[in-house]
Amino acid sequence: MLHYNENKVSTGEARLILSSGFAGDIDQLNFNQKLQRFQHLTELKPNVKTNAVHISLNFHSSEKLDNLKLQQIANSYMESIGFGDQPFLVYRHDDAAHQHLHITTTNITASGERIDLHDIGKKLSEPARKEIETEYGLVKAESKEARQEAGIKPADLEKAQYGVLPTKRAISNVVTAVTRDYKFSSLAEYNAILKCFNVVAFRGAEHTAMFEKKGLMFSMLDKKGNQVGVPIKASAFYSKPTLRNLEKKFEINVEKRKGFKDDLKDRIDQILENRIDISKKAFEEGAKKQGIEVSYRENAAGLIFGITFVDHRNKAVFNGSDLGKAYSAKAITGRFAAKDIGIKPEYKTELKTGRLTKQTKHRPGESLFSIPKTPKLIDLALARTSAEEGLKIPKRRKKRKKKQVITHELNL
Repeated sequence: MLHYNENKVSTGEARLILSSGFAGDIDQLNFNQKLQRFQHLTELKPNVKTNAVHISLNFHSSEKLDNLKLQQIANSYMESIGFGDQPFLVYRHDDAAHQHLHITTTNITASGERIDLHDIGKKLSEPARKEIETEYGLVKAESKEARQEAGIKPADLEKAQYGVLPTKRAISNVVTAVTRDYKFSSLAEYNAILKCFNVVAFRGAEHTAMFEKKGLMFSMLDKKGNQVGVPIKASAFYSKPTLRNLEKKFEINVEKRKGFKDDLKDRIDQILENRIDISKKAFEEGAKKQGIEVSYRENAAGLIFGITFVDHRNKAVFNGSDLGKAYSAKAITGRFAAKDIGIKPEYKTELKTGRLTKQTKHRPGESLFSIPKTPKLIDLALARTSAEEGLKIPKRRKKRKKKQVITHELNL
């Protein structure tokens, strides 16, 4: 925890604004002094596995609080959750679109006792947060204003390329926030969120050692969605967003996100309300106003076969089919204009089979959909007839006799 926050300080992305329970001024504290203060307490109860606490307090992007107000809020929060007498450090982070604090402390007391952390979020943290929002006049987390924005800065490719912000740190900022704040139940849903912030996670090709060992790497994306730069292993990040750790979240998030399904459906309904058809662009713009990002899955021909909704208000993601038939890719794209769902020029459609076949060249003005010509009734009536053109009975095919294969057994 100390390395994470101190590294942020050294790169100018964070600042230590408060130290409680430490001797001397914060400007005079070096890394070892901070570490030893915590280690002295953890050594009093060495058999405790979880002996460190890392807290993040996030504020709405419209709020610009000075350090004094942030110090008061941090103190009030730590008192409310029962950590007022514990030594703790408060760092103000400036690496996201919204102000937020990171607090590091230990749950081992000076008497060698362990502070119970079980269900502390629900029992103590939530009531403390609501009380502080009211006391300090902050934007409430449940309000529409608070849930409108994602609050995460997309990874900036240009800054990473020109050395202003290292690639690893740019990716880490996004990955840490998404993994911590959003509710996703699969790697595909996780990627739908990451791609909103110019980052992607990938496992490598099937049957490779990386894939079979459940390896995971992260990379930045350019404006066209192509991977750029050197990929970084999940295990190299402080938050350890490895596939095994993410899979644990998948199961938990299935239940966590259930309560946000109806709210998301209501907002999608508002976009489509009283409209028989809508352009793809208008649908996406309407979704953004509702705090929703729309992600499509397309086949090689460019036809949409899947749709995912990233709900930035409630920090949850759903596939369209998870919301119901009316929100599936087929139902949504069925409202789009033909030009919005057209197949790529190098492909044609065979109406008979419904299959897509690739063609080398398409002539301008020529229809992509070919319909066989039906002979007119008058042409059939006037068609010449002859003995050869009567009703033909298919001949029965003669069965071919199977060749007999004679084998000789040799007794040697």
